[in-house]
Amino acid sequence: MTRSFCFYSRLSTPDRVKTLFFVLALLGLTSCQALPTNAEPQTLVPLSRTLTVSGKGNVSIPTTMTQVRLGVEIQGKTAQVVQQQVRSRSQAVVELLKTRQVDKLQTTGISLNPNYTYKDGKQSINGYSGSNIVSFRIETEKAGTLLDEAIKAGATRIDGVSFVAADEAIAQAQQQAIQKATEDANKQADAALNALNLKSKEIIGVQINGANPPQPVVFAVPRLAPQLANQKAADLPVVGGEQKVEQSVTLQIRY
Repeated sequence: MTRSFCFYSRLSTPDRVKTLFFVLALLGLTSCQALPTNAEPQTLVPLSRTLTVSGKGNVSIPTTMTQVRLGVEIQGKTAQVVQQQVRSRSQAVVELLKTRQVDKLQTTGISLNPNYTYKDGKQSINGYSGSNIVSFRIETEKAGTLLDEAIKAGATRIDGVSFVAADEAIAQAQQQAIQKATEDANKQADAALNALNLKSKEIIGVQINGANPPQPVVFAVPRLAPQLANQKAADLPVVGGEQKVEQSVTLQIRY
């Protein structure tokens, strides 16, 4: 110990300061290593308790629009004759629909196919059939009269009639359905927490689940025979119904 002190006393003042800091650093390192390895870990903050619940909302709205698929179907001996008749009749029907200012008018199908007969195990062509189908929307109150006019103009088949609400009405109904779904989810959460003597603190997550578009109300219409195009057709009564809009909302609530 005396030798160490003598060595320390011979040092200059700056060297003494450096030596002192070095010794203190060694003492601090030794104290850190001396800590027991089985020291208790720090207490972790418990995770927030959450409740996830989904609610549904339904809104029924009147169907004010009628979606129609109709067209011309012709049979004949040659493909050229069939094509000419389909073209002329279809043009007359489309011109009529345009003058009535129907919405979303588009062609949905065009076909020209041979008709076959079988005799003595042999196949032969005995004619052709062709068609041109269009679809459109119109106000339901005008649909019956327009169908009657389309038949008179040359339409020989009605493939389908369905009723839908206007796009603006559907968009508004979706907003209302979301509101109802949110209220339903809140009621379910309150019921569950009250049963467990717990209280809701805050909503930490909201998810509006994707919903399928509302399905149109389908009205079965028998296909018209081609010969009806040359007869006087009575006004077809068309009555709409209601369309259901559904939405689902999921809430994540901290309690």
